[in-house]
Amino acid sequence: MNKILVTGASGMVGEALIAALVSKGYTIHALTRKAKSNTSSVSYFTWDLEEGAIDKSCITDVEAIIHLAGAGIAKKPWSKNVRINILKSRTDSIQLIYQLLQSTPHRVKTVISASATGYYGNRGDELLTEERVPSDDFLGQTCLAWEQVVSQAASYGIRTVSLRSGIILSKEDGALPLMAKPVKLGLGAKLGNGRQYTPWIHLEDAVAMYIFALEHEGLRGVYNMVAPETITNKTLNRALAKTLKKPLWAPPVPAFLIRSIMGKMSDLLLHSTRVSAERISNAGFKFKYPTIREALTNIYIKPAEDEQKE
Repeated sequence: MNKILVTGASGMVGEALIAALVSKGYTIHALTRKAKSNTSSVSYFTWDLEEGAIDKSCITDVEAIIHLAGAGIAKKPWSKNVRINILKSRTDSIQLIYQLLQSTPHRVKTVISASATGYYGNRGDELLTEERVPSDDFLGQTCLAWEQVVSQAASYGIRTVSLRSGIILSKEDGALPLMAKPVKLGLGAKLGNGRQYTPWIHLEDAVAMYIFALEHEGLRGVYNMVAPETITNKTLNRALAKTLKKPLWAPPVPAFLIRSIMGKMSDLLLHSTRVSAERISNAGFKFKYPTIREALTNIYIKPAEDEQKE
């Protein structure tokens, strides 16, 4: 399995994953909306979901697909049109690829797809394993539809895996810089009552899990992509403040204020989703950063120490 097709190649996870795959000797076909110059290990191909257009040569000699494409869920308020775009960007994109596979000779044996812990919704202290039913809200039903479309390839002999990701922690991109900004200014505070569970994973572990799913053919179906340590919003803010050596004195941000500003998108901050990593751990995956202390130390402290050594 030497040639991999990656969608969502220009996103935070996509870029990190491609770099990791190249370092392991894989050749990458990357699907992007705009043409880019090829490198020795990465060839870029274009597609247009609105037009239903895709460069057919993107699947030439490809043995596996890693599907990361999808509109950001926190960039715009969830109007009806935004909700439709979030869903269609995930489901229509993989359907377009499947249509290509059905009409063109190919060698694809595996499809690994992103999903999200938004599947579970607001579940309090319940420890959530993969067989739980989805939440009957926008995120839950979006994730359900996403996974159902991905799994369709199993009916014609392709192994499929969906990885339900929590917040992916990276210093440079994603949610963590936004969460860290008020803490760095000395204005960090828990959101609502702070007792809501926040599923998370270090970017390196997320990338490693995609590669683990790719290389272990016994994995099929859905796995939670979260660190083993389950933490609340209050714990996360305390860990950030301690790592960044900042006080945490500001009063909580009331839930009603967050809802009045963000509308339904406030679910991203206020829902409590305590997610289990047991299934992927039992499959043999080893986390490099199993605790929030280890993850934040690597992200914020280790790079500074390395710079000092230089």
